[in-house]
Parts: sequence; structure tokens; C-alpha cells
Amino acid sequence: MSIVGQFNLGFIVVRLRHEEDNQQTDDLFIIDQHAADEKYNFETLQATTRIDSQKLVRPRPLELTAADELIAIENADVLRENGFEISVANDDEDRSRSSGHVSRVTLVSHPVSGKVVFDMKDLEELLELLQDQPTPSNTETPSKPRRMVRCSKARAMFASRACRKSVMIGKALTKQQMTSVVRHMGTMDQPWNCPHGRPTMRHLVSLGGGDLKMASAAYAQRPVQWANFT
Repeated sequence: MSIVGQFNLGFIVVRLRHEEDNQQTDDLFIIDQHAADEKYNFETLQATTRIDSQKLVRPRPLELTAADELIAIENADVLRENGFEISVANDDEDRSRSSGHVSRVTLVSHPVSGKVVFDMKDLEELLELLQDQPTPSNTETPSKPRRMVRCSKARAMFASRACRKSVMIGKALTKQQMTSVVRHMGTMDQPWNCPHGRPTMRHLVSLGGGDLKMASAAYAQRPVQWANFT
């Protein structure tokens, strides 16, 4: 795989050379430099950002179902990364309470981040998301950070930050910069669209046997070895 060059100060053209039906074939891809870099920065912020929190003047008991209570306790570290700090009552405190279900979980800190205001609906959304993904992956590597659960308000905040810090359309890139953008795509969980939905890459054409042909649906399903781009 190799970098062909930059097109219109906004797109990176790359080539994949391989054998198909005993013939050498070149496949050309075009990558949106801003969308691709934005998605990389977005996923990095999602995985690594710890949202600041502010202690409440008075801790707030949370009225949770037994199921949500268990999810909150098991994922206290995830809530903490999102700025929600909780306190859990111990068994002695439980026994001293009156009969009936009383929440063991108390909110002691609330997330704060610039002009973004978080509320209890964001905590409820996090708990709902954690029902499907109760624990972040422990298989992260330096090149592939773990996947962190975030509420929609936090995702929108990260998307805005990622957009501002990414390579812009109209910026000329060196070959080294283009290679970096392309290789970063191999570290993403979902590299195909930017946070705002714009496609990051399209297959242009296959050049083989002297003929120009569009890629087939079957070809579009092949994995791309991003790390091998040079």
C-alpha cells in the first residue's frame, strides 16, 4: 500500500496493489483528511478524557432501581471518568436502615466542563448504556485505547473539540503527515465516518488488466491493512 498524493488540498489518494485472477491489480482509495483526522481525535478524547468533577455541598441520595444500583456500583470507575463520583453504603449502614429498599448509592460529585452543563439525565443515560456494556474492555494497547462509555452530551462535546483540533480542508500535507492520518485509521474502533456522519473513505476504482472497473460489493467487504501504508 502506498500514498499517491493529495487531491484538492482536502483528500488523500492511496493505492493498494495485489494479485487478483493471476493479474496485478491496483485499487485506489480516497480519504477525507479532515473527517479521518477528526474521527481519530474524537475516539482518542472519548477513550482518554477524564471529565472534571465538583463536589456537591450536600451529597444526593440516588433513587435507583436495584438493577441500576448494581450497575452503578460495578461501574463506579466509569462514572468517575465521566465526572460522577458516587459513595456506596457498607453492610453495617444497610442493617441500620429501616425495612424496604433504600438506595445504597449517593452522588457526591457532579461533572463540570466549561460551558457544558451536565445533569441527572446524563447519569441516567450512562446507566442505561452500561446495561449493554457493563465493563470497559481491558484489552487496550498503547496504539488502541480502551473503549469508554459516554453520554450523548459528552460525545457532542468531544466531537466539537475534535473538529477544532483536526487537519482542515485546504491544508497542504507532507507525505509523512498523510501517512500518519491513514495509519491512525487502523487504531480506530469505527473508522468509516466522522463524529458528524461524514464518510472518511471511499473506494474509487480498480485498475487491472488494462481495464478500468468499479469495485464490486464483495471487494468492499475486504479488510484494509492500514498499518502497511507507506
